Amino acid sequence: MSEEGPEEEPRQAVVLDYLPHGRADDDRPQYQKPALAHALGVRDFGLYELVLETGESPTIGREIAIDPPDDAIEEVREIDYDDLSGGARSELEHAVRDVVERDQERFVEFYNEAGPITLRLHQLNLLPGIGDKLRDNILDAREREPFQSLDDLQERISGLHDPEGTIVERILQEVREEDVKYKLFAREAEPEQ
Repeated sequence: MSEEGPEEEPRQAVVLDYLPHGRADDDRPQYQKPALAHALGVRDFGLYELVLETGESPTIGREIAIDPPDDAIEEVREIDYDDLSGGARSELEHAVRDVVERDQERFVEFYNEAGPITLRLHQLNLLPGIGDKLRDNILDAREREPFQSLDDLQERISGLHDPEGTIVERILQEVREEDVKYKLFAREAEPEQ
């Protein structure tokens, strides 16, 4: 057994769209355009354009390693929402909802550990539909006993009808809008050099 720590798992992304003929705005001749895929980061909710190796055609909804990249990927580029294809945009909400459903523990942990951002603003207030009263109810309930699941949260907090949908809505807002001041779930896009 080695003395080193456990190997980190590769960062994964969900394929939102497959573009076998590249981007329409690419001026190169058709035969020179690489096949692309648009993808959503599973942990960071970043948006990525994957340049695919010749002959690769990933299916929509497939999870693929982006760091280090899967053998099917030649290059990974970070992109903005405006750079997504129409097909990728239409798949986005479904993909976010699927990630939240599969990793509920992570989002229950958010409800259990969310804290103040400033003296006047709390992370919970950034979630759609959560005002001061609902925030205080969540804080009081989690102080008595941490939430065990999103269903537990919904049962214990009157007025919070869809904690999963609330998270999905916030993630979509963060992914779609560049000017969101505080990001809870989605990574900030790296500025272009």
